[in-house]
Amino acid sequence: MAGLSITAAHPDPALLDLPWRLPLEEWPEEILAALPRGISRHVVRFVRLSGRVVAIKEIKDDIARREYELLRNLGRLDLPSVAPYAVISGRETRSGEPLDACLITHHLQFSLPYRALYSQNLRRGTAIRLIDALAVLLVRLHLAGFWWGDVSLSNTLFRRDAGAFSAYLVDAETGELRERLSPGQRDHDLDIARVNIAGELMDLEAGGLLQEDRDPVVVSERILIRYHELWDALTGGELIEEGERWRVDERIRALNELGFDVGELAMSTDIDGTRIHIQPKVVDAGHHSRRLLRLTGLDVRENQARRLLNDLDAYTAAVGRQGDDEELVAHDWLARIYEPVTRRVPKELTQKLEPAEIFHEVLEHRWYLAERARHDIPIFDALEDYLSTVLPSRPDEATVVGVDTTHMPVLAPPSAG
Repeated sequence: MAGLSITAAHPDPALLDLPWRLPLEEWPEEILAALPRGISRHVVRFVRLSGRVVAIKEIKDDIARREYELLRNLGRLDLPSVAPYAVISGRETRSGEPLDACLITHHLQFSLPYRALYSQNLRRGTAIRLIDALAVLLVRLHLAGFWWGDVSLSNTLFRRDAGAFSAYLVDAETGELRERLSPGQRDHDLDIARVNIAGELMDLEAGGLLQEDRDPVVVSERILIRYHELWDALTGGELIEEGERWRVDERIRALNELGFDVGELAMSTDIDGTRIHIQPKVVDAGHHSRRLLRLTGLDVRENQARRLLNDLDAYTAAVGRQGDDEELVAHDWLARIYEPVTRRVPKELTQKLEPAEIFHEVLEHRWYLAERARHDIPIFDALEDYLSTVLPSRPDEATVVGVDTTHMPVLAPPSAG
């Protein structure tokens, strides 16, 4: 195809087999993957390519290239976002009419747009959990100097994370990456988020899908509360008296509990040396997931890691090995508990949830059974009951099919890309 240009770190020759001479909305159904799509101002399609699924968005060439580079930079900074795959430009129809370029990104496995999540039978409080996850994502982006410019649930993908959610940026079209953001720039992003979230929740309410009893506008205000709580905890200064230096360690442990490691602290004393001012300078998300990875080799999300570490601690106490080497105990827990549980999941059910999320749900189910029975339940008994009564009814979330969220009611104009 004369004039076609492919920009990619590792271009796949199979890209040339796709019908680039057709507008994206006219691509034949047989090459598309039936994944749930969020609302978008651009045409977006999912395609199976060389054993993987990619998302293709039709967009102007200069915008596609800019977003591709932004997503690459976010990846280098290890920020939660979709991974760019390629930009296809120089497209034209068979009659020579120019077509917009296409930005291709990797499909994020086990992720869903918020509207697809609401098509499932979710418990009350889902909006709150999604907003909390979005607040964490926004703080991480702002700490890295990224101004989003179009913060919304629609521009985010969500993955289950031990009963909560992890949020991933899926649209960087309006974003800017700077050395640091001013308070005004951060507040601007927050104001955009509040307005967009309120509109999106109103859409859900109109479709009878919103479980929250409160007004969507009131619920949307939570993004401001959670963001400021987390931002202040991560960046706020603290004065301690000379005899209270133990509070430095306490501050670090508190940040660890929030899921962040402290890479650098700024510390200064007043003139007479009686008080110390401490302020985190470098914080890095993923405290629990890094610890679990070091102990077991399991690479999971933060809340999942926290839950697995709690079970590891419970196992350590149950077998009386509190004084043993932590890595040796972790190896035994992995071999005797975690791996046997996850390996017993039948192959036909492995697309339902990720192994770490299944393990978390088995622990939740075990607690439920024990409460009902009024005595402890062995984990493998809980597993068998979970596999027969709970997991089979769950939708497949590795690459979810059969939910077209574009047909769900929309009142507010879409903000996603």
